[in-house]
Amino acid sequence: MKEMNTYVPGVCNIGPAEIRRRRHAGWIGVVATAAVWTVLFFMHLPAFWRLLVFFPAALAASGFLQAFMHFCAGFGSRGLFNFGPEVGKTETVIQAEFRDKDRKKSLQITGLSAAIGAVVAILAFLF
Repeated sequence: MKEMNTYVPGVCNIGPAEIRRRRHAGWIGVVATAAVWTVLFFMHLPAFWRLLVFFPAALAASGFLQAFMHFCAGFGSRGLFNFGPEVGKTETVIQAEFRDKDRKKSLQITGLSAAIGAVVAILAFLF
């Protein structure tokens, strides 16, 4: 995906600093998923406990999806964007039509993250 440096409703609402933060969150989620899966497996608990990997796996998916799409789901759901060098410093989306597009993209990312988390959890349950 081409690097964008301006807000585009429903397409891009974060710049390089925020993208790095989302990618970092994705890697943290991957490590947490592996750790939870490993600990639960070696504790010899019933398989249904391994479904708990859903949460870190969904976190990982969310981070990587947001980084790839250059779109923060949290910002999109709250009508915000940030292209500055400072992480977390946001500006408000004024136009209602733009906020609606952003909310739809946020829901898409949330749904995809949950679906990926569910697939990983099912795999953990089965293996």
